[in-house]
Amino acid sequence: MSHHQTISGKWIARALALLIAVAALLTWALLCLVFWQGSWQLLYHPTSSVTRTPASVGLQFDSVSFSPDSAGIAQLHGWLIDAENNAPVNRSKWTVLYIHGATGNLGDTVDALESMHSTGVNVFAYDPRGYGESRFERPSEKKALEDVDAALKYLTNTRHVAASSIIVMGNGLGADIALEFAANHKELAGVVVDEPQHNATDAIFNDKRAKLVPAHWLVSDRYELADAARKVRVPVLWLEREDVKGAEFEAVQTTKMRVFRTNKDELLWKKDEFGQVFARWVDNL
Repeated sequence: MSHHQTISGKWIARALALLIAVAALLTWALLCLVFWQGSWQLLYHPTSSVTRTPASVGLQFDSVSFSPDSAGIAQLHGWLIDAENNAPVNRSKWTVLYIHGATGNLGDTVDALESMHSTGVNVFAYDPRGYGESRFERPSEKKALEDVDAALKYLTNTRHVAASSIIVMGNGLGADIALEFAANHKELAGVVVDEPQHNATDAIFNDKRAKLVPAHWLVSDRYELADAARKVRVPVLWLEREDVKGAEFEAVQTTKMRVFRTNKDELLWKKDEFGQVFARWVDNL
């Protein structure tokens, strides 16, 4: 005589509920992984093709690769534009270490570099990892700070430029990086903060997908501009649009100067306008 066992409906319901819970957990874990892998693209927008160089505006420059890895392969690429021979001595003693913003690459900075160079200073600009001809890696705040440190060491150790004659300047997200870096390097001559991103990581943490995952655990970037402003001890030149000004400048406790650009329609400073402001500040260092 054969016996047939029957499975209770409660057992089936429990098994189905467990299966659904496991599937939901795996789906959520996959969503966390995808967010962790791709959330950087909400803040960083690099391009690899460098379509302009300083030569396009008649400037002579050295194309350099630096920051070798353990295999001796350079990770970073940049341009060094020496001051003109007839530049005023009180200007040509300075070197601007330029950090561009979150979008594009070094080729998009040519006009800004020309504006700085026209004041009589030396200019060194580079692409951080993930941008232009530098090694492709997923950008992050930590890597950005490592890269500007590598650029500073290249100038001081390889080019023998005194740190006390180096001015760090950043635009956009690069301004946030410049201020954070300068806050930890009191040996620098000064820092220029050009249109910083206030609450930069809102681009990540305010995204609707960030509400579905523990975003603050998955993303380490913070870009705490106010904290850097409180800590910086070198002279600060702060440039920004009046319609988007933040309160961080007020936290700066060292020698500081703020200039507003009133022309809201222009994305870049006019060459003569920036030159006058920058030259006046540099001459007072």
